[in-house]
Amino acid sequence: MAPRKLAAGNWKMNGDLAALAEIDALVTAHPAPGCEVVICPPAVLLHPMKARAGDAIALGGQDCHANRSGAHTGDIAAGQLKDAGAAYVILGHSERRADYGETDAMVAAKAAAAHAAGLTAIICVGETEAQRDGDETLTVIASQLDGSIPEGATAANTVIAYEPVWAIGTGRTPTADQIAEVHALMRERLAGKVQDAAQVRLLYGGSVKPGNAAEIFAVPDVDGALVGGASLKAVDFGPIIAALAAA
Repeated sequence: MAPRKLAAGNWKMNGDLAALAEIDALVTAHPAPGCEVVICPPAVLLHPMKARAGDAIALGGQDCHANRSGAHTGDIAAGQLKDAGAAYVILGHSERRADYGETDAMVAAKAAAAHAAGLTAIICVGETEAQRDGDETLTVIASQLDGSIPEGATAANTVIAYEPVWAIGTGRTPTADQIAEVHALMRERLAGKVQDAAQVRLLYGGSVKPGNAAEIFAVPDVDGALVGGASLKAVDFGPIIAALAAA
């Protein structure tokens, strides 16, 4: 049985208590969505959002530390995310890799911590514009996958999100053929690392909008999306959820 397709929203450093009204609107419009829906808000919103999301929407964190606890001022542990109501956590996003110098090994350690805490890790990979133009995309993605997925990863505790860096927040998206090429590589590469590789959900992320969602979801091996800006408003994220449910 194939796993449910997944529409994940990454709010990044956006939103406040007033923004929880968007969750109310989303639940009202999609009380029983035909796909799994996850919102990953800033950590301070997890607990109050949980009460509004009910069973229709799962929640996730945007990062976690590799350690269970300790003297790590400003960080958050996977177990703390779980305790606040999260079921998922985004790891290795290009913004974390670029802004904080996160390596594949660091991402793998965080993913292992997430698994130990009972969270599903959404592990992000993606090439820069220079790497795309230099015909290095497949090499980069293969290397990131090899280094970022920890031992013990399964289809139940791991999701992979392909987010070309040059498409995030730019309005640009790869062609359907380019997305298909990368997702096919990821599926093949996972076969050597995850026992149930065929069941691992592969998401596309990078300027996903209501206007292009259906086309993206028609691409082979695309099992959903990791959505940034368009997930902040129910009026934008709702049509993406509907498109995925219909795919």
